[in-house]
Amino acid sequence: MSQAVSFGLWYDFRNPQAWRQPNEQFYAERLAQISRAETLGFRSCWLTEHHFCDDGYTPSPLVLAGAIGARTEHIRLGTNLMLLPLHNPVRMAEDAATVSLITGGRFDLGVGIGYRELEFEAFGRKLSQRPSLIEEGIEIIRRAWSGTAVNFAGKRFQVGDLKVTPTPDNPPKIYLGGMVEPAIQRAARIADGFLCTGGIGLDIYNEAVEKSGKAIEDTDVVLGCWAIIAADPEAEAANIGDHVLYHINEYIKWGAFGPPDQVPLFEDAPTAIDNGLYELWDADTAVAELNKLLQAYPNIRDIHFWAQFPGESVASGDARMRYIAERVLPRLG
Repeated sequence: MSQAVSFGLWYDFRNPQAWRQPNEQFYAERLAQISRAETLGFRSCWLTEHHFCDDGYTPSPLVLAGAIGARTEHIRLGTNLMLLPLHNPVRMAEDAATVSLITGGRFDLGVGIGYRELEFEAFGRKLSQRPSLIEEGIEIIRRAWSGTAVNFAGKRFQVGDLKVTPTPDNPPKIYLGGMVEPAIQRAARIADGFLCTGGIGLDIYNEAVEKSGKAIEDTDVVLGCWAIIAADPEAEAANIGDHVLYHINEYIKWGAFGPPDQVPLFEDAPTAIDNGLYELWDADTAVAELNKLLQAYPNIRDIHFWAQFPGESVASGDARMRYIAERVLPRLG
C-alpha cells in the first residue's frame, strides 16, 4: 500500500418514526459521538444525502460537514454521497470550497448519479439526463476551483465568464459512486476515485482505470463497508435486526438495487442479513477480511462503517465503535 488508509464512520442521520427522538437531541447525540470517534482513532466521517424522506435522512450533508469540522481537529470529512444531478454545480462548488476552507482542507466531495424519481421531479430534473448532468457538473466544479473563469457550455449547463470565489487552498478530491458497470467506468474516467458500496465493482473499476491509461496507484477507492463487527456478531445482528431490516428495505423501496417493482423486500432481519450486503465479523475475522481487501486492492484509501443503523441508539452504536477501535483498527494496514 503506497498510502496510509483511513478508517471511519458513515452517517445518514435517519430518525425513523418507530424509534423517533426529538430532532435536536438526535443531532446533538450524533455530533458528540463523532467527536468521541476522533479520540478513539477513527480518521474519517462520511455523510450521505437524500430528500423528502419520512425518517429525515439528511438533505444537507455539507451543512453537517461544517458542523463536524468545527468540533474536530484531525478527522477527514467527505460525502458518500451527494446527488450532484439535483444541484446547481456552481453552488455546490462554492459550498464545498467553503467547507474545505473552514476545515483546513479536510474535505472531499463524493457524488453520485441518483435514482429516486421523486427527488428528480421535485428539483425539476429528468432521470434520463443523469449522465450529462453529472459529467457536466463535475467539469464545472473542477473549473470553479481552478481560480479562473468557468466558461462552460454544455447540454444542461451554461456558465459564462464567471470566476468562483473563494477557491479552496486544498481543492477537495472529487469521488464518484455507482453500483452498475457504466457508472463505475465513468468514475474511472472522470473522477479522482471511486466510492464503492460493499465491495461492489472493485475489479471493474481497476480494469477501467488501466484501460484509460491511468495507474491504479494514482487513483483512490473509498469503501463503504456494511459489516456488523462485534465480539458476538450473530447476537449483535439479532439485537439490532429490526434496524438493519429497515435500513436495507428502505433502499430497496427507493430503487437503489434496481426497479422497486422487480426487487422484493426482505421479509425478516435474518434473511436481509444473509442475503443483503451485510457481513457478520468478530475482530479476528474483520482484521483478516479487511487486510485481504487492502492487499488485493492497493488503491483503497478509506474504509468506513455505518455508525449505527436507522433508529438504533447512539449507545448501541458506541459499543461497536469502541470494539472496532480497540480490537480491529490497531491490527489493520
